[in-house]
Amino acid sequence: MLGVWVHKHFVQTQVQNSIEAQDGVKLAITVEPFVADEYIERLVWRTPGGGSRGGPEAFDPKRLLEEFVNHIQELQLMDERIQRKVEKLEQQCQKEAKEFAKKVQELQKSNQVAFQHFQELDEHISYVATKVCHLGDQLEGVNTPRQRAVEAQKLMKYFNEFLDGELKSDVFTNSEKIKEAADIIQKLHLIAQELPFDRQFSEVKSKIASKYHDLECQLIQEFTNAQKRGEISRMREVAAVLLHFKGYSHCVDVYIKQCQEGAYLRNDIFEDAAMLCQRVNKQVGDIFSNPETVLAKLIQNVFEIKLQSFVKDQLEEYRKSDAEQYLKNLYDLYTRTTNLSSKLMEFNLGTDKQTFLSKLIKSIFISYLENYIEVETGYLKSRSAMILQRYYDSKNHQKRSIGTGGIQDLKERIRQRTNLPLGPSIDTHGETFLSQEVVVNLLQETKQAFERCHRLSDPSDLPRNAFRIFTILVEFLCIEHIDYALETGLAGIPSSDSRNANLYFLDVVQQANTIFHLFDKQFNDHLMPLISSSPKLSECLQKKKEIIEQMEMKLDTGIDRTLNCMIGQMKHILAAEQKKTDFKPEDENNVLIQCTNACVKVCAYVRKQVEKIKNSMDGKNVDTVLMELGVRFHRLIYEHLQQYSYSCMGGMLAICDVAEYRKCAKDFKIPMVLHLFDTLHALCNLLVVAPDNLKQVCSGEQLANLDKNILHSFVQLRADYRSARLARHFS
Repeated sequence: MLGVWVHKHFVQTQVQNSIEAQDGVKLAITVEPFVADEYIERLVWRTPGGGSRGGPEAFDPKRLLEEFVNHIQELQLMDERIQRKVEKLEQQCQKEAKEFAKKVQELQKSNQVAFQHFQELDEHISYVATKVCHLGDQLEGVNTPRQRAVEAQKLMKYFNEFLDGELKSDVFTNSEKIKEAADIIQKLHLIAQELPFDRQFSEVKSKIASKYHDLECQLIQEFTNAQKRGEISRMREVAAVLLHFKGYSHCVDVYIKQCQEGAYLRNDIFEDAAMLCQRVNKQVGDIFSNPETVLAKLIQNVFEIKLQSFVKDQLEEYRKSDAEQYLKNLYDLYTRTTNLSSKLMEFNLGTDKQTFLSKLIKSIFISYLENYIEVETGYLKSRSAMILQRYYDSKNHQKRSIGTGGIQDLKERIRQRTNLPLGPSIDTHGETFLSQEVVVNLLQETKQAFERCHRLSDPSDLPRNAFRIFTILVEFLCIEHIDYALETGLAGIPSSDSRNANLYFLDVVQQANTIFHLFDKQFNDHLMPLISSSPKLSECLQKKKEIIEQMEMKLDTGIDRTLNCMIGQMKHILAAEQKKTDFKPEDENNVLIQCTNACVKVCAYVRKQVEKIKNSMDGKNVDTVLMELGVRFHRLIYEHLQQYSYSCMGGMLAICDVAEYRKCAKDFKIPMVLHLFDTLHALCNLLVVAPDNLKQVCSGEQLANLDKNILHSFVQLRADYRSARLARHFS
């Protein structure tokens, strides 16, 4: 209870201290957290006899109780005193609040009165302003006719001077007042034009016109001199005066002419023109009131005089004599002109500057662009023909004509179906008649033609012109060069029964494949962007498809005949090197188990051809051709082995040969081919296996699925086949 009371007393004491300080300097009191136990503890220690029993003074509870009672009474008195002071302050605060509210009400009333006064003053000011404006209008209505009358009087005075024939006014005699004189003579000139055409006024009209012309010439001369001195402000003043004269356009012409003096000092007229226009663009706005018109006239002058003359000199020299240089110059000049036009687009030339600049370019080049594509295609044809002829001349080769029409088509169909060489075989001496240098030259010429076509053709004619260039490329690259080489290569393939034949058609295949990749790249990179959004796209794709199919057909025919020749060469090797005694030696006990000479030579030949095929083709074409060769190679070896009779040791030699053939087949990297030779190797085991094990071997994993006739045909090759024991075990 004492702790609660003490806590209340402590808080009231702090409040009292704050109240007592508000009349003087406000105190910043920091109220510490109050702990009643600590307060009582301090009070106990200050009280005599309030210590513990073991202290210096004996503990006196009565005295401590008495001290507590007295202290509580003091706190009660203090609480009452503070409470009275708080009530007094509350009453004082309420009184001051009422006085403040009353004062605010009085101020609001004063503010309303002042606002009313301001409204009255605003209405009065508006009334006075209306009166002043009305008075101003009346004064202006009186002053304007007066000024006009004064001005008319002055003009009549000056007109009388012209009528009398003697100009006395200072404005006409003082050269420094040329601006005022120009204004007057311009007005008199307008008045003179309204006068009737009779003798009375003819003389004065001629005098005014003469003075008008003289002043106009003086102003233009003054403008010219100011331009030479570089006085922009004076040029602006004179141009403003001349704006109302008929000779204003002449002033602009003079300005344009003088701007170009000394502007074309370098070899690049286009760069000079761009710098000239950029320089004029910076100052023309400070001189003329219509800068965009003046700048447009300057650009028109540059295009129609300077550039047109330059273009004509550059093109007419080669137009009939050198088509190549003519096309190069035309492309270069047109490109540089359009680049200049792009730079000029950043200037203010009026509303439709794009159309304006396009018309200027068209006016320069229209006579050259009308027949551009005829010149382009004519040059491209002659250039392509020359490149091809120069190549064939370097080979000392006279191109033979490849027949066309019904007979040739019939021969082609027969050759495709029968694989027979129609016509005499041609010895090409290893020459493919394909040249990457020739192809690169043809493609480079065509690429430049496509670039010129893109730049110089009208957008509506662009797809049609690009298609014409493409047809020329097809004619000379695909037909005259690649197709001719394929035809020559086909004619150079020897028959399958030729001995020691040199097979060069794979070289033709390799080079034709490389060339066609280059052709396809140019088709996609340079032709497609020009025709992608036109009907010519489908036409070009169709033509390209036809060319591809035609070439693939001839390549397939040539590869097929080449494979036949390879098989024919292998037959010759086997026929020449393989002996019957190889598989049925006379002395069975003195035989070295190794591959026969025929096998070694055939495998060497096959490996060489496989490597050549891999180098000549790419992608899936390699696998396709190698699989076909592998199947034919297997058939050849299979049929070859069927021709001999095998003793036990001979069977071992045959197995050695087939193992070597199988090893060679691994180089093909074709699973099907390897499987065929694995099966053949398993069949050869039938030549050496003991008669008692024949059925077991035949039912093995590799031979179980084979036809029994095939198994039987191999067993029949055994030298001991006719023995009753072998026939009984196999039946």
